[in-house]
Amino acid sequence: MNQPVARAILRSGQWLKADGRVTLGYDARFLRRKRLVAEDGSSFLVDLTETTSLDQGDAFKLSDGRLVVVIAAKEPVVQVRGDLPRLAWHIGNRHTPCQIEADHLVIRRDHVLEKMLTGLGAELIICDAPFRPEGGAYGHGRTMGHDHGGHDHAHDHGHSHGHGHVHFHG
Repeated sequence: MNQPVARAILRSGQWLKADGRVTLGYDARFLRRKRLVAEDGSSFLVDLTETTSLDQGDAFKLSDGRLVVVIAAKEPVVQVRGDLPRLAWHIGNRHTPCQIEADHLVIRRDHVLEKMLTGLGAELIICDAPFRPEGGAYGHGRTMGHDHGGHDHAHDHGHSHGHGHVHFHG
């Protein structure tokens, strides 16, 4: 029997009833082609035309007619509390995906950022929770952050003067 294939995504709110669920972490929700296993043990192949960022509540439309909803997996995160506008500026200045809630921010565990935020007076709460950061500035999707190792930069990461900067990625 051929394995069902998902070639289309229905965004949250575009469907009424799912036939199954697949739980994926933040990194796994950014995909183009991959074999996935739903919670009921059935597998399917994702074969999208382009790499796509999925959010909790989006659904894969399978070739056999079923819909499999995406659930955001719990993963190690940090709830950040304090002067949220100031803390959000510093997090954003590091090109780090950030989930914005009414009374706190959420980032993925990162000891360098945790030290910086503590130094800025933030209260940090370490926990496991679904990570659902804000999408890109131009609509659905994700910001393309970067890690701080493995390539050269044309700037210092100790930004504090409100200046713009340019990255050189080789």
